[in-house]
Amino acid sequence: MLSLHRQEPALPIPALPAVAAPLPSQGVAPGGHSLRLQRGHHAPAPGSCLRTAGRAAARHRSLFLLLPRLPLLLLWDIQAQLRGENFLESVNGTNITVVNEERRDAARVELVATITVLTGIFQVALGLLQFGFVVTYLSDPLVRGYTTASSVHVLISQLKNVFGVSVGEHSGPLSMFRTLIDICWKLPETNVGTLVTAVIAMVAIFIVKELNHKFAAKLPMPIPIELITIIVSTGISYAVNLNDKFGITVVGNLPSGLKPPMVPNVSYFGQVAGNAFAIAVVGYAICISLGKIFALKHGYKVDSNQELIALGFCNFLGGFFQCFAISCSMSRSLVQESTGGNSQVAGIISSLVILVTILKIGELFRDLPKAILSAIIIINLKGMFKQFDDLCMLWKSNRVDLMVWIVTFVATLMLNLDIGLAVSVAFGLLTVIFRTQVPHYSILGRISDTDVYRDVAEYQMAQEVPGVKIFRSSSTLYFANVELYAEALKKKSGVNVDRLIKKKKAAVKKLKKKQKKAEKEKAKRIKDGEDGLNGPGVAVIELSEAEGSTPPEPTLRTLGLPQPGFHSLILDFSPVSFVDTVSIKILKNIFRDFHEIEVDVFIAGCPVPVLEQLERGNFFSSAITKHCFFPSVNNAVAHISGERRRASVDLSTRM
Repeated sequence: MLSLHRQEPALPIPALPAVAAPLPSQGVAPGGHSLRLQRGHHAPAPGSCLRTAGRAAARHRSLFLLLPRLPLLLLWDIQAQLRGENFLESVNGTNITVVNEERRDAARVELVATITVLTGIFQVALGLLQFGFVVTYLSDPLVRGYTTASSVHVLISQLKNVFGVSVGEHSGPLSMFRTLIDICWKLPETNVGTLVTAVIAMVAIFIVKELNHKFAAKLPMPIPIELITIIVSTGISYAVNLNDKFGITVVGNLPSGLKPPMVPNVSYFGQVAGNAFAIAVVGYAICISLGKIFALKHGYKVDSNQELIALGFCNFLGGFFQCFAISCSMSRSLVQESTGGNSQVAGIISSLVILVTILKIGELFRDLPKAILSAIIIINLKGMFKQFDDLCMLWKSNRVDLMVWIVTFVATLMLNLDIGLAVSVAFGLLTVIFRTQVPHYSILGRISDTDVYRDVAEYQMAQEVPGVKIFRSSSTLYFANVELYAEALKKKSGVNVDRLIKKKKAAVKKLKKKQKKAEKEKAKRIKDGEDGLNGPGVAVIELSEAEGSTPPEPTLRTLGLPQPGFHSLILDFSPVSFVDTVSIKILKNIFRDFHEIEVDVFIAGCPVPVLEQLERGNFFSSAITKHCFFPSVNNAVAHISGERRRASVDLSTRM
């Protein structure tokens, strides 16, 4: 089945749908693509070995892509229902029971095919709903940490074939560690022949791959070591009869041909929904990431939603033919791009080779030792394990991304791939929230002879405007950080606003008590026929409404309180992209508090959408009007300076 990707230059080539394998540890081709596995057989597909070998001759570097293996790894959490004990049958009516492998494997193939169909449904639905942006929540450190941990899962799953031991199946959190412990307990039962076979194959493949890399410029084509290893090992196994003489497990019979399509078992949907969604998101993330790399290089645009729908249709249709969920092959895409492949014609040719392999050639590899397949897979994990180098790089460049990488890696190892992915995404989003909660707060100053304003703590040439404080936050304002914003503003202003307001209220209260007492004494003197003069030593502000006088508003100066060193405050809103109801409420409080200490508040650089949100949130009132808003900090400073000059002129005119 071919991918539905549109024909654009050098798009990542999706892996062909692969028929579901019954066991998580079997049937995976070293190129990252598993192929057909007939029901009732514990062996890789007829074409899996040759398919990988055919690609090896054409590629510059082998890279095992994990995604086609994710469906199998994610099945571990629900395989409790498909273990061997659920398919026990008695032998000839006796008390002896054996596992009906044909029924068990058929059920497992059906389960994987169902996951593939559900994965396609998720991807098509997300694409139609324009949810292609979900991949943005998978940062590069998260994807690399996740794929590295997945590589460890793959490695552990292959160890039993390397040592030739049989271990139980585990599901749920810590299942990988339980599998590893079982393998360690079974080490005394290691099949020496299987181990020697795997070690020799790994050493040979590793050495040749290193030579290919070292002499890439001199070699007309890389040495297809995987193909050579598979052919040689199959020939030796057939000639020496390794299975009977040394107990080395081989692939076994591989029926050729294509199975007719079948309807997936919808009763599994509820059990595998989480696994299918994880595959859908991660598979799309890897595919679109590689696509964007080539799009940037060749100057075209990739429609993320279109790619998501294309992958979804491939998976949906492929599931009816017992296929694995697909994604792209990094190694094949890089090779095709480097050799000038600009369309899907190269993919069609490759598909035809695979089809011939499935139909006719695959049965030739029935004597291939499984240890050889595991050796190829393990060596091809080298590229993924190189991602551990990210730790040193991230330590030097970004500690938060380092934490995302580590948490993703540990969570995926401990909790398995589905829960690990959910935990990783949640932690990644928490880091974003954390960074918006503690942004960089700064007081801005003007650079001489310009209208440019910069942080006075970072730029020596930036000087504060006399009497004006300009405050800026590097983040937007919302419920999680707006209170911290208000606290940082009061701290950066250099004035203990809350304490000054408290002192002012206490002074006003004390003054009113004196006024009330003086009024009582005045009324008493009038009643007693005195001349109505004020008593000595009492300063009274008359509040008599009968006389038509209005008491002056008490000020910090008249109350004998310290005054702020500035008369105006400008809030730079240029980084603000949205506000919510909580932030609107806190902003109102900021205007009120600074008005109490006789400081005018202005907002500069506020985007129009934010201004509309403020208006819908009933931010404006008689005390706070749109006259407080200016398009830029420089406009606000110019307005304040002009108002102060006019006020000075008016005062001098009265005098």
